[in-house]
Amino acid sequence: MNDEDLGFLPATELAPMIRQKKISPVEVVSTILARIERLEPKVNAFAFLAGDQAMDAARKAEAALMSGGPIGPLHGVPVTIKDLAWTKDMPTQSGSRIMQGNRPPIDTPVVTRLQDAGGVVLGKTTTSEFGWTGVSRCPLTGITHNPWKFGYNAGASSAGAGAASAAGYGPLHQGSDGAGSVRMPSHFCGIYGLKPTFGRVPYHPVGAGDYTSHIGPMTRTVADSALMMAVMAGPHPLDHTTCETWPADYLGRLHDGIAGRRIAFSPDLGHARVDPDVAALVRSAAERFAAASGAVMEEVTPHWGPKGPELARGFWSAHMTRLQRYLPEWADKMDPGLVACIREGADVTMSGYQALRERKMAYIADIQMFFEDWDFLVTPTVSVAAFPAERLQPAHWPEHPWDWLSWAEFSYPFNMSWNPAATVPCGFTAEGLPVGLQIVGKRFDDLGVFQASAAFEKVLPWADKRPKLG
Repeated sequence: MNDEDLGFLPATELAPMIRQKKISPVEVVSTILARIERLEPKVNAFAFLAGDQAMDAARKAEAALMSGGPIGPLHGVPVTIKDLAWTKDMPTQSGSRIMQGNRPPIDTPVVTRLQDAGGVVLGKTTTSEFGWTGVSRCPLTGITHNPWKFGYNAGASSAGAGAASAAGYGPLHQGSDGAGSVRMPSHFCGIYGLKPTFGRVPYHPVGAGDYTSHIGPMTRTVADSALMMAVMAGPHPLDHTTCETWPADYLGRLHDGIAGRRIAFSPDLGHARVDPDVAALVRSAAERFAAASGAVMEEVTPHWGPKGPELARGFWSAHMTRLQRYLPEWADKMDPGLVACIREGADVTMSGYQALRERKMAYIADIQMFFEDWDFLVTPTVSVAAFPAERLQPAHWPEHPWDWLSWAEFSYPFNMSWNPAATVPCGFTAEGLPVGLQIVGKRFDDLGVFQASAAFEKVLPWADKRPKLG
């Protein structure tokens, strides 16, 4: 098997092959590392490539397999970890010169769970500085390139995870999502990504962003995300916000279908600007999906949609003020957009923040009442296809010193409301750039979102599409 075929092989196929000794963990990891080393100068998906550590782990996995030792569901399967997630044996630098060389004292729980399940960590994938933006560049690592078009945005803040998945750097990639950072890079890179229900996957350290950050899987197939989620999810003492229940049988029940379920389709949430080519692809895909899956779909305009933009922008700049302490020493070495965002947030008063939170709670209640009438909400994932990564907004969109949210109005509502939301690839623009369709479910119905995603994948499969990387 050549490096490309192995790099794109789903974990649901790779893991059984390893267990059945049809392929060895050493062969898998060495082949994928060779592919990464060959393509990385072009993609730049890694902030830290842990080649030696990965090969040591692969050899241990092979020895355990040959000796009849305990075998986990991901035994010998390569995984990557985002550079915002704590790792004690490799740097966690958050895409910032400020954190260069930082070594946390412990692994965040998902890292431990993935390794305990047998996963082999290849390294840390790139992120925008402190995860602040949806554009795939940062002062520490530069531009992470979209595998579909060099120099174009791969999305962020889980930029490296999205690019690595699209480039065939193995099957499983961990992302995190505070305003769309699993779904945006998945949209731009043509892969599958799930932001689960808040608290479904433990997050340590617990963030200071008013409980909006979620950890989720980024993969090329729905089944691989279901497999990865089953390993990562479940309560953990280091995260007091985690759900008390353990995950459902995501993989076993993945293909139960959604016939008769009610889908609300909103092309713009009542306020969002969407590029015409993106809008057309999403509408066509949504209609085909509903007809083929047996679900009942109706176009809606949620009354709560227009309330979101002011809330999102207020909180985004206010929460970035946690980084204000770095400005006197580091401002000229930081992302200029992040600096502008921090400085704008400094004007938010405590009373103003509390008033904003009151409005946010009413907004969340509106969203949850909406889902009393619908099983799923379908929207575009992002308003635009990939654009040059040196820009914060596409050239045909209004410029702003820091506001990238103008083209990402569909994702942040469900960070605030905690609903599970996935993105599925739904086609390509005339320029050959991927576009994603978002599927949002009721809070706690991660299984339902997986099932809807699998039903969509059956209608419009995408895993056979590969960028030409040489």
